[in-house]
Amino acid sequence: MQKLLFPFVSIVGQEDMKRALLLNIVDPGIGGVLIKGEKGTAKSTTVRSLHRILPPRVSVEGCPFNCDPSRPDRLCPYCADRLSSGGDLEGTEADMRVVELPLSATEDRVAGTLDIEHVLKTGEKKFEPGVLAQANGNLLYVDEVNLLDDHIVDLLLDSAAMGVNYIEREGVSFSHPSRFILIGTMNPEEGELRPQLLDRFGLSVDVKGDRDMEQRMEVVRRRLAFDTDPEAYTAGCAAESDAVRDRIVSARELLPRVVADDAVLRAVVTVTTSFGIDGHRADITMMKAAKANAALEGRGRVTKDDIRVVAALVMSHRMRRRPFEEESFDYEELERCLQTI
Repeated sequence: MQKLLFPFVSIVGQEDMKRALLLNIVDPGIGGVLIKGEKGTAKSTTVRSLHRILPPRVSVEGCPFNCDPSRPDRLCPYCADRLSSGGDLEGTEADMRVVELPLSATEDRVAGTLDIEHVLKTGEKKFEPGVLAQANGNLLYVDEVNLLDDHIVDLLLDSAAMGVNYIEREGVSFSHPSRFILIGTMNPEEGELRPQLLDRFGLSVDVKGDRDMEQRMEVVRRRLAFDTDPEAYTAGCAAESDAVRDRIVSARELLPRVVADDAVLRAVVTVTTSFGIDGHRADITMMKAAKANAALEGRGRVTKDDIRVVAALVMSHRMRRRPFEEESFDYEELERCLQTI
């Protein structure tokens, strides 16, 4: 029996978190999002609620790696062999989904395992898919990502960056496509991620409980209404959820045609330089996020407004800070940078 989840469109406030998630769905190349915040701020609820607004995708029927038949350059060994031998890769349409990684997951559970005994007996590779196989073409959600073993986090980030999961056991290797949107949530009170891991997340959001009395009351009203009759409440949000889903589909179609001229590029570089961001990953990510934001708004050209929207999401976790210095983003500095362009 499928459990009904609280609708995404009914989440009160938390606009930055919702925006960051939508931008990654429009352009998975942004690199995922890390959501940091105190307990009870709807982090997990919001991520799990995405299933209702995720767009459809096509995958090879029966393929355990969810290969996209329109991308022969990204096929698993099984689909590639079938295609090279003259077989057809019949596609089937299904919605993207949220794949959750258990906190206690081992490396074999995440990456999958090679049956060495089968290889030695038959000479054929036999691979048991793991979470990274299920996540291909979907969202991979890691709750309490800061509590995962470092080598598991490294494995996830490497696969997300390269789009391939590579396994080697006893001299036998196997690889398969693993392109997914990585979403991590964490409570900073329970420990931080290493800075080099933080930088690998495309966007980062700090969420806090709302202090506005009316909004807090609205949160309670909606939650109680949902708990009283989940089916009726979800049905009442169906039209709004479909509208958000259609908006995402339209944005994905528009994204390849979105234009960012040199003035926008200069604005991006000026902002990252002024904030002292190391490397070029922030510049590239900000351009991708700005384009995705323009597409989400139905525009074919990036403007400075798009940079205003995404700048803090891209840079807040990449800025150098002294020990015990409180995290904050200087929006006044951002405006000064944009006004000079």
